[in-house]
Amino acid sequence: MSYLKILFSPIICAMIYSYEIEGLVIQTGDVICTRNGKPDILPGEFWLLVGLLIPGDIDHVALYLGPEGRCIESGSRGVTPFSVEKGIWDAEKMTAERGFLIDTFHGIASPFKNLNLPEDEEIRQRKVVADYCLAQIGKPYNLNFLNAESDRSFYCSQLAYKAYQQVGIDLNTGLAMEQLPGTNEIVYPQEIWDGFAHKLA
Repeated sequence: MSYLKILFSPIICAMIYSYEIEGLVIQTGDVICTRNGKPDILPGEFWLLVGLLIPGDIDHVALYLGPEGRCIESGSRGVTPFSVEKGIWDAEKMTAERGFLIDTFHGIASPFKNLNLPEDEEIRQRKVVADYCLAQIGKPYNLNFLNAESDRSFYCSQLAYKAYQQVGIDLNTGLAMEQLPGTNEIVYPQEIWDGFAHKLA
C-alpha cells in the first residue's frame, strides 16, 4: 500500500491510495471495468447472456477507494463496498459482498490521467470522487437507466458519472443505441472505457 497524501477524517476518504489489481496499478477514484460472466460455471454463463444486452465489451464498472483492495459499486444490492483480496479479481469469492454478479476483470479507466492537474489538485479531486461514492452507500439500484441525474438511486456507471460530475468531469460521451431515441442519456460502461485513458489487463 502507498499513498500520495494523508488527509485524516473519520467519515470521508482519509487518504489517496494505490493498489494493484491483476497486475495493474490503480489509485483512489479510478474506474474498474469488467465484462459480465465467466465461462464454464452456470452463473457465469447466465451473466454472459446478460452482457450481450449492454453495448460494447464493458458491461460493469466499480470504483477503487482504498485502503488495500476496498472498492465500491452499485449492483443488485444497491451501492455497496467490497474488497479485492490480494489483488486478485475472483468474482466467485466476492459474491458474499457483491451479490450474484459474476464478472471478469477487463482493465482500469483513469479519467484523471492526461489532465495534467497539479498534484495537490488531483489529490483533492480524487478525494471528492471517493467521498461522493462513500456518501451513497446503502442507496438502491436505479432501474431507470434514462435518469442518470438521480442521486437517490444508482446503476453502476451512473455512480461513477455522478461522482466525477462533482469535479467537473463528464463521463457521458453521448453513446447511444441505434434507432432508440434518448438512449444517449444513459451512461454506458463502454463509454467510460472508450472515452478516457485506460489500461487493459
